[in-house]
Amino acid sequence: MEAKCKSVLHSLALFWFFTSATALLSPKGVNFEVQALMGIKGSLEDPHGVLDNWDGDSVDPCSWTMVTCSPESLVTGLGTPSQNLSGTLSPSIGNLTNLQTVLLQNNNISGPIPSEIGKLSKLHTLDLSNNFFTGQVPSSLGHLKSLQYLRLNNNSLSGAFPQSLAKMSQLAFLDLSYNNLSGPITRFPARTFNIVGNPLICATGSEQDCYGTTPMPVSFNLNSSQSTQPSGKSRSHKMALALGSSLACICLLIVGFGLLLWWRQRYNKQIFFDVNDQHHEEVCLGNLKRFHFRELQIATDNFSSKNMIGKGGFGNVYKGYLQDGTLVAVKRLKDGNAIGGEIQFQTEVEMISLAVHRNLLRLWGFCMTSSERLLVYPYMSNGSVASRLKGKPALDWATRKRIALGAARGLLYLHEQCDPKIIHRDVKAANILLDDYCEAVVGDFGLAKLLDHRDSHVTTAVRGTVGHIAPEYLSTGQSSEKTDVFGFGILLLELITGQRALEFGKAANQKGAMLDWVKKIHQEKKLDMLVDKDLKNNYDRIELEEMVQVALLCTQYLPGQRPKMSEVVRMLEGDGLAERWEASQRIETTKCRSAHEFSSSERYSDLTDDSSLLVQAMELSGPR
Repeated sequence: MEAKCKSVLHSLALFWFFTSATALLSPKGVNFEVQALMGIKGSLEDPHGVLDNWDGDSVDPCSWTMVTCSPESLVTGLGTPSQNLSGTLSPSIGNLTNLQTVLLQNNNISGPIPSEIGKLSKLHTLDLSNNFFTGQVPSSLGHLKSLQYLRLNNNSLSGAFPQSLAKMSQLAFLDLSYNNLSGPITRFPARTFNIVGNPLICATGSEQDCYGTTPMPVSFNLNSSQSTQPSGKSRSHKMALALGSSLACICLLIVGFGLLLWWRQRYNKQIFFDVNDQHHEEVCLGNLKRFHFRELQIATDNFSSKNMIGKGGFGNVYKGYLQDGTLVAVKRLKDGNAIGGEIQFQTEVEMISLAVHRNLLRLWGFCMTSSERLLVYPYMSNGSVASRLKGKPALDWATRKRIALGAARGLLYLHEQCDPKIIHRDVKAANILLDDYCEAVVGDFGLAKLLDHRDSHVTTAVRGTVGHIAPEYLSTGQSSEKTDVFGFGILLLELITGQRALEFGKAANQKGAMLDWVKKIHQEKKLDMLVDKDLKNNYDRIELEEMVQVALLCTQYLPGQRPKMSEVVRMLEGDGLAERWEASQRIETTKCRSAHEFSSSERYSDLTDDSSLLVQAMELSGPR
């Protein structure tokens, strides 16, 4: 009887596996999501071949460029911004029913916006800005109840202002600027919106229903005075009265709010900049939750040192349990008083939260008081790469390769697919986190910009860790995406050696000239000296040499000679490394002919030999 029960259970398990594996297959055995993506590819012109690895015969699109998938291998993100794509957007996009993010901005796509987008019930971010879309804004967008961020600006859309937007209860950001839309404007829920540059609504910018770019007041009525049409002196008189009354009310509100702030500060009460605070409701900014300070105090046991799981240049990180039992990591930023005003902080945090990719750490929420700034992230159960390299059992070679590729894809998204572009400035093993499946997740991105509050990339204080900081950033404070590429090259060496950057250089008595040492043992074909001893020869020697070559290309002294992250990803995937390496060696040979040429790492070691610059490595979440 027991054997029969086991047989039945085994059969049921096989049936469940088979049905789940074929859930996305058509009767002909074709993956519906593959079909939909191939339909999108077929309607687009792709001059740079960024979609070349989209293969209609594939059963799994999750390895395709510009496609993001969930752990269940469902397509949740489509991002091809700034790729010079033209053609039209296929209605087959409506068949990707698990999509949460669509980023197609800064291309040359034309034609109508397909109404089938209205089928994407899980969509929370849609950016089609800076293209050549024509026709009306589809009324089907009103079906997107989860949509929070919508950008259709800088297109050629026409027709009436879309009344369907009033149905989008979660919408927090809307940009319809620089199209050819006409009024009247309906009331819609977006807190931040932009409609300037629509001549039929905003011919001069001073029309009653033209509000430009502004956060919408809570009680503002967008349909005011639409039913009556006073004329002449009567209309002017009423407008003057309305303007005077509005100004008086605004002045009273400012005075009242100022008195409230003064009273609260006098009695040392915490201030939450929260329009709905009186109802104790959570406020969503983009896709973020706003937490109360007390809530995070309780979650972390009043930020107990027992719950501290990381600390570093940006602040301390604490493990916490929310009231519903959710495990989180709470980053308490340093110098909370010095971090800009509430609106600026909200804007910066919102921009960070919009960077959504499977290899980026997702920001869940934030908290602001008069003296505190806190960020809330999911807890990463496997900690950071730095901690895992020190732990047991040792990470195997295949996992290290997967971590390198995942981190590269995350940085590629920040540099080339995110709008606006984000430079990390502190790429290292301690800031690459590992989820439950040991997939790489880039953490702490955007925080350098958040705390600096400068438009320029030149900062007053260099942020980062010695051994990872690019020479141009350390000497001049000038950072760029190539600064991150340098840090990624050092990260590759950390994955290979199992040691921190300064450790593996000192282990060979190389002082600061660690990169020259790596070059030397590569030239002498002694790469076994470089590999983590815990791997015990369980690695592919060809792959090892390729990874070392990528690391050396990324850490070249001149930023212009380093590859872009898109090139790094392709090289790690086995495409174009030989040609790039050969070209770099020709340049190196030319440099060596100069009798007065210093080695790159000699110059670099002069800049990094000051141990006082070392910033303690920070792990954003996970066990220490």
